[in-house]
Amino acid sequence: MLNRVILMGRITQDLELKQTQSGVSVLSFNIAVDRGYVRQGEERQTDFISCVAWRQRAEFINNYFAKGRMIAVEGSLQTRTYDDKNGVKHYVTEVVVDNVSFTGEPKQQGGNTTSSTFSTPAQTQNTVDNNASMNESIAIGDIDDFEVVISDDGVPF
Repeated sequence: MLNRVILMGRITQDLELKQTQSGVSVLSFNIAVDRGYVRQGEERQTDFISCVAWRQRAEFINNYFAKGRMIAVEGSLQTRTYDDKNGVKHYVTEVVVDNVSFTGEPKQQGGNTTSSTFSTPAQTQNTVDNNASMNESIAIGDIDDFEVVISDDGVPF
């Protein structure tokens, strides 16, 4: 059996590291993940995925990420139920985070900030284009740089 989840998205709320009664660090947070397709005439849909991290991973995420930051998580999907104080049963589905990665997004100045002011993809692309024109050593290939392979003779796999 296989239960593996890999997601990349933006953290949707200010992070709050908590401790269990036995002193174990736990961090619950949501990430917004855009769907990979857009129906014609509609806006792109976003899913808000609940995640939970424990111990050192929880502390790491709390120290190096903040609301609005892009994060990549890997883990397993877990379902659970609980009854609230009114006796109503709640069903929860969440990703139990096993691994977390930076996404290559530049860190905001001033360290761990809770500000959610990040540039739009168009602004990011303009910044990349401007930086590329300033640095002539950056080369971006195009379709003419590739060669069609007619035969797979000699390919080791």
